[in-house]
Amino acid sequence: MRLGATISFNKIMRKLFTIVGCLLCGSSLMAQLNQDQKAQQVQLNTITTAVPFLMIAPDSRSSGMGDAGLGLSTDANALHWNPSKIAFGEDDFQISLSYAPWLRDLVPDMNLAYLAMYGKLNKKQAIGGSLRYFSLGDITFTDENGQTIRTFNPNELALDFTFAQQLADQWSGGVSARYIYSNLTGGTNVGGVDSKAGQSFAVDISMLYFNNKAKLGKKDLDIRAGFNISNIGAKMAYTETADRDFLPTNLRLGSGFTLHLDEYNELTWAIDFNKLLVPTPPVYATDENGLPIKDSEGNYVIQSGKDPNVGPAQGMVQSFYDAPGVQLYDDQNEFIGVESGSVFKEEMSEITISTGFEYWYAKQFAVRAGYFYEAPTKGNRQFITLGVGVRYNIFTLDFSYLIATTQRNPLANTLRFTLMFTFDDMKGKSKNVDPSDVD
Repeated sequence: MRLGATISFNKIMRKLFTIVGCLLCGSSLMAQLNQDQKAQQVQLNTITTAVPFLMIAPDSRSSGMGDAGLGLSTDANALHWNPSKIAFGEDDFQISLSYAPWLRDLVPDMNLAYLAMYGKLNKKQAIGGSLRYFSLGDITFTDENGQTIRTFNPNELALDFTFAQQLADQWSGGVSARYIYSNLTGGTNVGGVDSKAGQSFAVDISMLYFNNKAKLGKKDLDIRAGFNISNIGAKMAYTETADRDFLPTNLRLGSGFTLHLDEYNELTWAIDFNKLLVPTPPVYATDENGLPIKDSEGNYVIQSGKDPNVGPAQGMVQSFYDAPGVQLYDDQNEFIGVESGSVFKEEMSEITISTGFEYWYAKQFAVRAGYFYEAPTKGNRQFITLGVGVRYNIFTLDFSYLIATTQRNPLANTLRFTLMFTFDDMKGKSKNVDPSDVD
């Protein structure tokens, strides 16, 4: 049934993507400036994708370390950060449940839940699976008279299956298959546009180098390093006629170093670098009135940058060299070229940096701190994170807290909770150390 509506489907979609876009572009929300004005001042050029919830750090441990997780010791949440890690897992079976109220300053009922588990098949092989569910809160649809049609809860989910194997004594590889479902409108016909749930399939490819025999002076040192290319898959659309959007294909490179200070104390430092393997929006040519120029075939003329309407594979390659750079204009406001070196500089600005520390005492109590940085022109997410953890027998409980370093950041004061069960300890292999035994 077609319904007259006070809000068109496109406006609803823009509203939804504005909210969800904060997940990847948690900017400082500069007051009294619209997006065009901000772009003119700082040449803002963020990259947007479908289903950005796939990029949210789901667990409290890594979240407490500035969203750095690729090089940490193995747990069930490695399925998000680097699936190949589970091949080196020390536990026979582990399950983790995480929950995060999300963007509570904007939407009071938005949240993310994440269930992950892995099990060892043998010494060198492991399998795992995870379920990620993201609720965007309630949205009310109204007719042309402002009367409520119905209330709908947009939601998204991703279901994964992972296989990982040791390839050598110090190397492992992992592959994950993922089904993605995104229902933002509930199939409602709004403004004459038939909407539908978006669906896609994706894979992750990862590798890990793990050396637990290194030394720093006389202290034992564990070294982990690797990469994970996640969300490689087909584009997604929410109507039959709309353009399809890229999945958030992402390259993560990182490492972690765990120093065993003595029998009871260990310190880990981890650092991750992330880059979306998605085309950067180009700058389109405009006429003297500021209106976009079209060619003879009706396509917008690109002033600088590359055409983003390409396939996922080409988009991954193109993402390394397609930034439009800084535009230069003469006194008559005529475009004269791109500033030298600005294309490379913009490509580098698309890399986010996550780093953090973790300290464990007697493998029972942990404290964490970290920092996340994203360039101002690419989203301006910059925040400090803190976290704590406690482990007893088969249970581990972790908390993390986000402190924004930019004003009016919608991510500020984000809390995450993770409860983990390590059933391997039920076989008498608990790694806990009784603090009363400390000299």
